[in-house]
Order: sequence, then structure tokens, then C-alpha cells
Amino acid sequence: MRLRLELMRLPAAAAPRKENDKMKVYIETLGCPKNTVDSESMAAVLENGGNSLTDDPYGADALVVNTCAFIKDAKEESIGAIFDMAGIKKNSGQLLVVTGCLPQRYADELYDEIPEVDAFLGVNDYENINDVLEKAASGSRVSSVHRAPADYDELEGRVIEAGEASAYLRIAEGCDNVCSYCIIPAIRGPYRSRRIENIVKEAEELAASGKKELILIAQDVSAYGKDIYGGFVLYKLLRELCRIDGIKWIRLLYCYEDSITDDLIETIRDEEKICDYIDIPLQHINDRILEDMNRHSTSASIRDTISRLRSAIPDIHIRTTFITGFPGESEEEFEELQDFVEETKFDRLGVFSYSPEEDTPAAEMPDQIDSDVKDARRDAIMELQREISLENNKKKIGSVLETIIESKNDDGTYSGRTRYDAPEIDDGVILVSDTELNPGDFVYIKVTDAFDYDITGERIDK
Repeated sequence: MRLRLELMRLPAAAAPRKENDKMKVYIETLGCPKNTVDSESMAAVLENGGNSLTDDPYGADALVVNTCAFIKDAKEESIGAIFDMAGIKKNSGQLLVVTGCLPQRYADELYDEIPEVDAFLGVNDYENINDVLEKAASGSRVSSVHRAPADYDELEGRVIEAGEASAYLRIAEGCDNVCSYCIIPAIRGPYRSRRIENIVKEAEELAASGKKELILIAQDVSAYGKDIYGGFVLYKLLRELCRIDGIKWIRLLYCYEDSITDDLIETIRDEEKICDYIDIPLQHINDRILEDMNRHSTSASIRDTISRLRSAIPDIHIRTTFITGFPGESEEEFEELQDFVEETKFDRLGVFSYSPEEDTPAAEMPDQIDSDVKDARRDAIMELQREISLENNKKKIGSVLETIIESKNDDGTYSGRTRYDAPEIDDGVILVSDTELNPGDFVYIKVTDAFDYDITGERIDK
């Protein structure tokens, strides 16, 4: 079996619940924001079916683990979470359901190897969660894992944590890029855009519920519309979203360089609600490695796109990610990447050591690189970026920045982030205020100090 399960085996579960009983369901979500949206949609399906949600796994009737299977570390975290929930089930007798990318990829292996799990659902089966719970409650083990539909599959509603001012807004599912190191197209299926009117309707509902920031997500946000509208029309969608009352910020994650059009750049420049922020996962700068990765970018096109963005939007903050230690990466090719990071001075940057994923072409390539070399190269880039980030942050001292409040700290200060920062992954702000603030408030701060990845400031009137 290719998926290695090396954790302790647990005893058999307690007796099942009665069929047709309504249940309290606990959901644990792992992985990326797209998984978060999946869990929120699944939660709505559960509530629409008469079940309820709980934050207490020990008081739940059913435990759901929504898993990630992107890279080895994610798979190990998912397996660990499954066995943690199985430990709770052992003592309390709940149903245990595993959903998401892991069963989508390893349905048969998981079914055979983890008998503690009562049901498995793939990424295209969340609408079946109520039926699956009923069958599992009757004593049947269930595996509901189907291939991706031809079109985007709309689910009715989401259950989103109250009090949060930001919400993810998924605009497409699947991916057509087929990068040689990535298993996502095999898990999530081909690229499927949502229709503009459906996205706008959900955005209006989010605004009506008090959400003030929309964070657009997909495997490839900038490719939006190519399958149903015949071209890259993210800019048209953005213009519609900018008309929605109550929304203050719109943020773009996961834009591929080769589909960042002039129309998109002009829309970001012209629309005040769109944050001057863009996430572009570049992965490398060397042309040979980019070709082996089956990326559609070249060194020249990457540099040109960055130049177009910075020329049109001088304040643009560009976030990117890179992979170190891709098969065959020479010391010279790594140094080319290092030099590129140093000269480009990205505002936000993350680095991953290459992870060979089974069933991907890159895993079968010759000249696989030792883990210690991959990690050392990753650490070198991150140390370089730490210095760049500090330099960039120091330039902000004395400037005035719009900031969203996220929480109040024990010492009376507040935590927030600027319009140049996505939640959880980017820089933060620690600020003081002479008036009481609440999560979700938008204020202006004057930056008073800067650190590697955070800044401090004081609230001011503007």
C-alpha cells in the first residue's frame, strides 16, 4: 500500500447509534482555505438536514475530519488527526467520518487499513454527508468517493464563524495546470469556474452578514472564466464584486503569472476596494527547472509581469512561494533563484522544500536531491527574505496605513493587519488606541516601529 499508516492501531468502536437520529457533529479542518470553504459548505448541508454543529468533540455524536493530501507532511498530519479522533471515539462511541483530499486520493487503502472509520467522503461528495451519516448510524461502513463533475457543483449555503470580518470566496474548483510535482489536478479534477451571478449572490450574502473583506480563492484565481466564458475574465468579476455595499477590501490569492492580464492589472489599479496585493506562486526562476516543473512561465515572462504590476501599481505588495531542491537543481540554479529573490525584494515570500509525491512525473525524475540539501537551501532563502522583510517594513515607519482589527490582547494592545496582508500567512500589526476597538473595525494607524515580519503603530484619526 502506497499510503503508509505507521500509527498505533486502536480497538474496535462502541455500538452504532440508531438510524434516523439527528446528530451533533464536530468538524476538524486541515489544509488550505479551500478546505475551510468545503467544511463550511458541508456544515450547511448538515444543518439543512436537521443535524447540528458542536465545537466539543467529546460531546459530539459524529466526528468529521476534513483532510489534506497535498504533500507528505499534510498527509501525515491528516492521518494523525484521524487517529486522534479515533481515540476520542474509542471512549465515547461516536461515528467517525473522514472527508476531503485524503480519501479522494486513497479511498480503497484507507477503507482497508483504518477500520475505526465509519465513512469516507471525497471532495465531490459533501452533499451526501447526511445520507452517509444515516447509513453509518445503521451500522454500515460507507465509502462515497466520486470523480469531479463536468461543471462547478454549487452547494447551498455555508456556516461561517461568527464575528470574523473576513471570508473566503471560492470562484472556481480544480486545476488544468498539471505541474509535474503536483497531485491536485488528480484529486480536485479539471478547472471549473463558477458563474459570475452565483459568486456575486454569495458575496452579497456575505456582505449582508457583516463580512467586510472577501478573499478570492481557487487553485488558479487568475484563470477564472476560461472554461465557461472563453477567456480570462477575473477583471469582470472583480468589477461586479466592487459594486457590493458593505465590502471594503477584496484580496486575490493564487494567481498564476501567465494569466495575469493587462485588464486585471488595470482593474486592481482602478478599483479602490481591491487591495494592492497579489499572491503569485512562482516556484522558481530558472528556465530549465520551470520547464521540468511544467510551468507555463519563463524567467523573462515572470520578470515582465512583476515589472508591469509595479509600474502600474507602485504600492503593490507581491506575495510568492518557491520550491527548493527540485530534482536536478544544481548549485548554480539555486544561486540564480537566490539572486532573483535578492534583486526583486518580494514583500511576502514563502519557501517549501521539494516533496516527491507519488503518481507525479517529478517523483520519477532522476537526480533527486537529499533532504538536508533541500532544507538548507530553503532556510537560506528564508533568511534572505527575513532581511528583505525587515528592510521593507522599516520603510513604513512614519506612514499611515489602513488596518483591520482582529483581536484585543491581554496587555490592552490590539492585533490587526493592513490591506497588504492576508490572514494567517502574512505580517501582523500590534497597535495601541486611546479608544475601544472591536474585531472587524477598520482604523488608520501611524507606523511607529518595524520588525522582521510585523509592525507596530498607534491609531490616529484621518
